[in-house]
Amino acid sequence: MDFNGCKDFLMETAKTLLTADSPSGFTRRAVEAAEGIAQGLGYATRRTNKGGLVIQAPGREHTKKVGLAAHIDTLGLMCRAIGPKGELMVTRIGGPILPTLDGEYCTIYTRDGRTYTGTILSLSPAAHVFDDAATRPRDEQNMYVRVDEKVSSAGDVRALGIEVGDYICFDPKTTVTPSGYLKSRFIDDKGSAACLLTLLKLMADSGVRPRYDTELYFTVYEEVGHGGATIPQDLSELLAVDMGCVGLDLTCTEHQVSICAKDSAGPYDYDMVSRLVALAKEHGLDYAVDVYPHYSSDVAVSWKAGSDAKAALIGPGVQASHGMERTHWDGLRETIRLVALYLDCA
Repeated sequence: MDFNGCKDFLMETAKTLLTADSPSGFTRRAVEAAEGIAQGLGYATRRTNKGGLVIQAPGREHTKKVGLAAHIDTLGLMCRAIGPKGELMVTRIGGPILPTLDGEYCTIYTRDGRTYTGTILSLSPAAHVFDDAATRPRDEQNMYVRVDEKVSSAGDVRALGIEVGDYICFDPKTTVTPSGYLKSRFIDDKGSAACLLTLLKLMADSGVRPRYDTELYFTVYEEVGHGGATIPQDLSELLAVDMGCVGLDLTCTEHQVSICAKDSAGPYDYDMVSRLVALAKEHGLDYAVDVYPHYSSDVAVSWKAGSDAKAALIGPGVQASHGMERTHWDGLRETIRLVALYLDCA
């Protein structure tokens, strides 16, 4: 497989996924995008009742079934109230770092299919007007969305069809630099989903199949804690591909694939983690093994739902998670390589 030659496909796939608005519970656009790519490569797909995507990759052997999981739901906002001057007050979906949203452009989706643009702002947005413009907290009680329409009352906003419960999706600002960095919100975890779709293309192009029957699960509620609950329980093994953490005393960088030994939900399967480390070492991958301090994955939810599968977690190193994230082609490539080695199709 030409792992170095798939850069353009990976980055274009990442852009397609990253620019499809999909906060948890409002993921149809991203699911349709991923499904279209997988089907275009010749893979059969199906949808789960909750809206997730399953992609089937038949194996050379049929003695067991393994799963790969990535999530394509993201962080977001929802309108929780409409203020007297037409301000949209917000509630978080997942855990975005709210101060990083101050000044970001966004799109409001109404229940009847209309869309409007806006800007997320502090309630003290002007330095020339408010004494506390620089010091006012950036939290749900002190931030709002300014709608780009001529509104001056709650009634004006409602006349546009905007109501409490409408989704507010902020601009991912996706950029690929000449030096190979992918900068965007929501690389967690659409970067990993792009890696898996790229591996499917490499397998299709080379005519290689994984050793065992494999299913890919693109979950749609990971950011709110129950994405992995519906992953089938007849798997022998489950490999979650999610972002690798960068910072503090963690050793991973954006140029590596991270292998997680333990996160906030506890340790991953010892034998499976050891096998991944051995594969990375044997084949000269640039990798790191780390313990993530504030992290949980679809694996923990799947286990709590009753799964008896052995499970592990890997992913490209991502800097500034849940803020303005960044990773590098190096780490994305090494992630694809390690998944291919795990599936015994490299």
